[in-house]
Amino acid sequence: MTMPPPNPSLRRHALRLLCAAALTAAAVSPVAARVPSEAALDAEVARAMTATQSRGLAIAIIDKGRVVRVRSYGARNAAGAPLQTDTIMYGASLTKSAFAYMVMQLVEEGRLDLDRPLAGYLERPLPEYPTEGKYAPWSDLAGDERWRSITARHALTHSVGFANFAFVEPDGKLRFHFDPGARYAYSGEGMILLQFVIERGLGLDVGVEMQRRVFDRFGMKNTSMIWRPDFATNLADGWRADGSAEPHDERSKVRAAGSMDTTIDDIAKFAAGYVRGEGIGKQARTELTKPQLPITTASQFPSLQPELPVDQRSKDLAAGLGVIAFRGPQGAGFMKGGHNDSTGNTLVCIERGQRCVVILANDVRAEAAFPRLVEFVLGKTGAPWRWEYGDMTFWEGQPATH
Repeated sequence: MTMPPPNPSLRRHALRLLCAAALTAAAVSPVAARVPSEAALDAEVARAMTATQSRGLAIAIIDKGRVVRVRSYGARNAAGAPLQTDTIMYGASLTKSAFAYMVMQLVEEGRLDLDRPLAGYLERPLPEYPTEGKYAPWSDLAGDERWRSITARHALTHSVGFANFAFVEPDGKLRFHFDPGARYAYSGEGMILLQFVIERGLGLDVGVEMQRRVFDRFGMKNTSMIWRPDFATNLADGWRADGSAEPHDERSKVRAAGSMDTTIDDIAKFAAGYVRGEGIGKQARTELTKPQLPITTASQFPSLQPELPVDQRSKDLAAGLGVIAFRGPQGAGFMKGGHNDSTGNTLVCIERGQRCVVILANDVRAEAAFPRLVEFVLGKTGAPWRWEYGDMTFWEGQPATH
């Protein structure tokens, strides 16, 4: 059979497509890493734990919106019991990302509006509510009418105007440091205010809603917003920066800012569901991780530090809803950290490819290795580690070889 002569215009078009594909691959390959083998991951984590002297760490990898690796290392307590993938660990401020996910379900159902003042959901003025153990002292706001303009979006973007918590104020009193929505300043108290409005204004129990809408949905059988007695048989204590041990805190109150206990098995399921957008619509999922409010400080803490001059602010860093949105070599990403004196957690996701790393460490010293471990798995992301951790000295490790 006689073949037709080649068409020059089609050939040129094909060459252009091939060149474009080659350029795209070249642009992606230096920054995006393939999923490491278990052996490679184990070796890298071992190096990290040795370098940081950390005693316990668990890690999960999500690729294409699915959990592909879940590993745990080291000890869960001073007696040397092994840390396992179903060991109960403190979720710390990763709670905020799960809480925001639940809130967006309420928004989709029309029960909550991100931009309606929260005061409109309450039967009486906020400062008239008596002080209760799990809430802030709202009565401290009497005489400052700015509480009337706070919205759910302000709470979820850390722009209510409060300090992190009232108890960090010199006199222990809750107050405004700026107008709601004016700037980013990390505030757990803002999350607690939104919880208060959901519970008092909408008549919903946040612990019950989190269980039903998040933990049960994703099959997180060992996750709860309050302490459960069955957690005691496989529980992680922690280690502080000086190497001393700290017992796990049995939290008896639901706190949207950070009362969640979880496991690496469970939080991996949440991260996978979150990056896929399971259980919420496309618009709500987009709302969670899109840049909502520019971040204007050099680091996250102290939360009320001065803003940088405009020309020194990052153009690729902003608050999402319950997470931080950033843009790096692989495009859009988001992250959330969690921390106390003996806990270091991080969740970092790249939207392209629905790829995430989650790390739960029951030794705060492990945080120094987080940037290196995340890069080992995901490649270069542009995650704002210096902003997240300030002037911490990070462990750099060796170039990835997996």
